[in-house]
Amino acid sequence: MRSLSAATCRREKESYHAEGIGMAQNHGVVFLGQNKVEVQSIDFPKMQNPAGKKINHGVILKIVATNICGSDQHMVRGRTTAPTGMVLGHEITGEIIEAGSDVEYLKVGDLVTVPFNVACGRCRTCREQQTGVCLNVNPGRAGGAYGYVDMGGWVGGQAEYVMVPYADFNLIKFPDKHQAMEKIRDLTMLSDILPTGFHGAVSAGVGVGSIVYIAGAGPVGLAAAASAQILGAALVMIGDMNADRLKHAKKVGFTPIDLTKSDNLGDLIEAVVGKPEVDAAVDAVGFEARAQGKKGEEAPATVLNSLMSIVRAAGGIGIPGLYVTEDPGSKDEAAKQGNLKMRFGLGWAKSHRFYTGQTPVLKYNRQLMQAILHDRLPIAKIVNATVIPLSDAAAGYKEFDSGVAKKFVLDPHGLLSKAG
Repeated sequence: MRSLSAATCRREKESYHAEGIGMAQNHGVVFLGQNKVEVQSIDFPKMQNPAGKKINHGVILKIVATNICGSDQHMVRGRTTAPTGMVLGHEITGEIIEAGSDVEYLKVGDLVTVPFNVACGRCRTCREQQTGVCLNVNPGRAGGAYGYVDMGGWVGGQAEYVMVPYADFNLIKFPDKHQAMEKIRDLTMLSDILPTGFHGAVSAGVGVGSIVYIAGAGPVGLAAAASAQILGAALVMIGDMNADRLKHAKKVGFTPIDLTKSDNLGDLIEAVVGKPEVDAAVDAVGFEARAQGKKGEEAPATVLNSLMSIVRAAGGIGIPGLYVTEDPGSKDEAAKQGNLKMRFGLGWAKSHRFYTGQTPVLKYNRQLMQAILHDRLPIAKIVNATVIPLSDAAAGYKEFDSGVAKKFVLDPHGLLSKAG
């Protein structure tokens, strides 16, 4: 596979600046309203924060791979307060073509993975490895991310080029560029879904011999299932109502649970393990959850309530699935304000541990990178990574929304399609 040399990167960077940054070419996936995205010409990235302040701690990347995420779909479906005109995308892998004067440990030509969290590395939460809730990158709330609603206004990375701030802290350089490009379909999952799934499994307390249930057989659910296995789980069950996703989950080594077969999750679990109970569970669905059974009507708290019913006393529930503070598209009036009809008393009575919030990617992705590079975690195969050109992003969003068992990886510069 072709990768850029440092000299090539410098030449490209010089050509981009020859007529001024404003004249440089860049294209990105832009949110235009409910169920509508489009690849448009966008500004070439500048070394400045969303408020327009010049920064020197960032880098500009030529994007090698950028993925469509289920979290993006929440916005595109109109289930958040995302404004039109946003450039989407928070799963980014790229090559540095320009580095700010304050960047000390990275250089032009480095191939890097970008955690979806924007984090300063200096505040209390960053120092505690809780980079999902950095206190300095978003004036509206704790936590920042690229191309996501209410997460600080940082421009998204479903594009040809993007600026990444606080580069020395946020970025992880792949040690061998050639080796990394050979495994780039796996390594592109480090920016979000793999550490997110891993975080769900770890925070649920998965360990050697655990009996585990994963709610949701989408990419994050599959990543959580793969993580449970690498952590030593004895049995990993994964539940969904989508037959294609369940078929794929079984193909890659997990025990499928068809949620259309019963409205009682405990009965389905008992049919597999002999009792309606597991040691740990992960919610990889989030707020657009649907009730079990053949009707499958939307019920935002149904996954959380069902997990409390099956997790053993003193067990854990990891919740990497997204829950929002406002859901304008919900049919449930309470859910529109972020309120859920949750049976919390059951979880309290069983002494459950709940772990919520944005995944602190930096806490995990170096270790997960090593697992990939040493052939312990074939995550691209597990999530069925499917490469498409950036120009086909709108079609990718539409197909992903239909529930196909695929993880779409955008290839802005054709580097992935040239793989040998």
